[in-house]
Amino acid sequence: MEKRCWIVGAGDFCARDWSPREGDLVIAADGGQGALSRLHRRADVVVGDFDSLREAPDGGEVVRLPAEKDDTDMVAALRLALARGCRDIRIYGAAGGRIDHTIANLQSLNFLARQGARGVLVEEHYSVTSILNGEIRFAAASRGMLSVFAQGGEARGVYLEGLKYPQHGFTLRDDYPMGVSNEFTGVPARVAVTDGLLLVAWTKEAVVEGI
Repeated sequence: MEKRCWIVGAGDFCARDWSPREGDLVIAADGGQGALSRLHRRADVVVGDFDSLREAPDGGEVVRLPAEKDDTDMVAALRLALARGCRDIRIYGAAGGRIDHTIANLQSLNFLARQGARGVLVEEHYSVTSILNGEIRFAAASRGMLSVFAQGGEARGVYLEGLKYPQHGFTLRDDYPMGVSNEFTGVPARVAVTDGLLLVAWTKEAVVEGI
């Protein structure tokens, strides 16, 4: 089974689908260590400049970053996960609070997709991922909403199948949110893009296949 990385940031934390297995890598991005402490779980690695934690925790591996840097603590944690061979990355505590950090963390999903990895940002009511020239499938048991957003210009050859508002090979632009608020219909669903990058968000009632 592929090694999975679980990263916890300093934003709003929910434990939905939180289930690290033996051998998985758990990383706290600075203040994310606080949420892990409430779960009585120690991170394998804590990464950050510790402006949120104020000081590095005792014990375990600590990667200390300078306060003035190009990468956010979350991006540094993602780079560490990739360097240690993880291509399946679940991100918690990455939304809520400061909107600039929320936007940065959503952009980081695009970064992972371009590295050939799959990142899933998990929040209380929704999950988000990015797909690059690929697809994501949902089981017939899925309920709720699904939205897709073009990233980096145009996403061409977009397919939305098994949804209330299907599309077959259309072009989605990053300046017009045509793909917002679609709905599952009780049949298997598929989102695919032939040429481009899509940000895909779905509500917690959806059942994703293969991730």
